[in-house]
Amino acid sequence: MGGSRLRSQLFRAIGVVVLICVSLTIGLGLVLTEREVRKSTLRDLAHQMDLIAASQGVSTVRSMQPRVQRILNHSPEHEIFLFNRRDLPPWARQRLAAGDAAQGTMTFGTDPYYFAARPANPGPGTLILLRRQHSLLSGYVWGLLIAAGAGGLLAALAAFLLARRIARPIDRVSAAARSLTRGTHPEPVPIEGATEIATLAGAFNELAAQLRQAQEAERNFLLSVSHELKTPLTAIRGYAEAVEDGVLDPREAAATVASEARRLERLVRDLLDLARMNRTDFSVHNAEIDLADVVQDAVRRYEQQAESFGVELHAVADGPAPALADADRVLQVVSNLVENALRLTPPDGEVRVVAAPGVLRVEDTGPGLAEDDAEHAFERFYLHERYGLERQVGTGLGLAIVKELTLAMGGDVEVESSPGTLTVFTVRLRIPKVAARETLPA
Repeated sequence: MGGSRLRSQLFRAIGVVVLICVSLTIGLGLVLTEREVRKSTLRDLAHQMDLIAASQGVSTVRSMQPRVQRILNHSPEHEIFLFNRRDLPPWARQRLAAGDAAQGTMTFGTDPYYFAARPANPGPGTLILLRRQHSLLSGYVWGLLIAAGAGGLLAALAAFLLARRIARPIDRVSAAARSLTRGTHPEPVPIEGATEIATLAGAFNELAAQLRQAQEAERNFLLSVSHELKTPLTAIRGYAEAVEDGVLDPREAAATVASEARRLERLVRDLLDLARMNRTDFSVHNAEIDLADVVQDAVRRYEQQAESFGVELHAVADGPAPALADADRVLQVVSNLVENALRLTPPDGEVRVVAAPGVLRVEDTGPGLAEDDAEHAFERFYLHERYGLERQVGTGLGLAIVKELTLAMGGDVEVESSPGTLTVFTVRLRIPKVAARETLPA
């Protein structure tokens, strides 16, 4: 609808401009044509007068008087000869008196005429040749009108095509914009037309792409948040059920529940901070930590789940394992890796969480990953789409979160897998300078 209105407005505007231009052209053409017709007629009349004056004398012209009189009375469209100067304009009589030729327009009786006058030679008389000023211009006028009509039709067609050419790209952008408002993602609009319109289409395509990326980032962020919230909630529910069943000491369970509640509180606080700052990443506060303690916390968190799966879960640390990292974020990383390992490891399998200075490893005896899949293991939703119908995979964000958090702490993560035998996820973090010197060989 908007494109149709724009096309109509452009067509009307161009039509008005064309009409004005055609009208001015016709008016100017009529004036110039009339001037040229008058000049041409006077030149022709003067030339005929010169021929008559040169070929006929006064006596010969006088002998034509009866014939001239008859033509004047019955056929006024033809040329006639007169001999009286008083019928000419004063300026022409003055020129003739001086012996010069004269031509111009005059009124004879009640009709307008062109005239050409010459002094008779020999003799004192005057030769005057008249031609009625009939509508010599009418043929030219009709020609101009026909040409103007044809030009107007061509201009109208050109205006219609031009208006459609201008309005069509804008109509496409308008339709795509309405599609965006309905929540759908339109295909990129073609970049065509004038430079300004092409720039508009390009800017819209860029805007639509950025909007799609923002919506996708928001969706992934919400999925990541729900994934992170689920982990402490699962632990709280597990310990609560264990207390309810009388399996655990209430004081020990209460300590774990309180710890997980504090982690939930931090996650909620991060969400509020992110909402205020309009950001989709988590804050990281690195400090010197002991990875062995983090490993023990992670194993304790998932002991009940590992037991229910029939999988052995062990924490392995030969001593202190210092690193520069955020303790809570490292615990998130290890929790995600352990949860994935427990989900995929078959009963009677084993999951080991190993801590060393600046290094964390999560080893499992699950089905593992093919070499091609290992290269894409940390991409969002890749493993979920690859193995979603074969294995009990999660949402497809756990390993992506592991990668992002590890990079945010200044570390790196990689995976090595021998399918069906052993799969190892290795997280490498920075080591405090003092600890790094102590681990160097003497």
